[in-house]
Amino acid sequence: MTDRIEGSALRHMQIGEVAERTELSIKTIRHYDEVGLVRPSERSAGGFRLYTDADVQRLLVIRRMKPLGFTLDEMRQLLDSLEILASDPAADERANAQAFVTDCHTRAEESCRKLRTQVAYAEELTALLADHAATE
Repeated sequence: MTDRIEGSALRHMQIGEVAERTELSIKTIRHYDEVGLVRPSERSAGGFRLYTDADVQRLLVIRRMKPLGFTLDEMRQLLDSLEILASDPAADERANAQAFVTDCHTRAEESCRKLRTQVAYAEELTALLADHAATE
């Protein structure tokens, strides 16, 4: 299904295609809709959820945040903050959004450091065990 918005084609995807593109389950995408994180842009005449590329990008932000321990409220606030920064907001609104994005960036960097350490430990253990593992 394709609509025209401001002279450009807007492609809509059903939830199955979105699940494939985001590597999220259909159940998870529906849950994010139910809690208001990512609502489908439209519904088909038959009631099927229809998503745009912008919706997919929102889902990808959520997918990246989840393993780093962000809560649903923090995910919502980050998505809202990113939208604010992409628009032309008032100075105070921009400052609040920028501060939250900066905080999330700091937390994400710290999570990455911790995960790299955990991966290094796992690789060390794997190498140690490789010398003693039965090979076929």
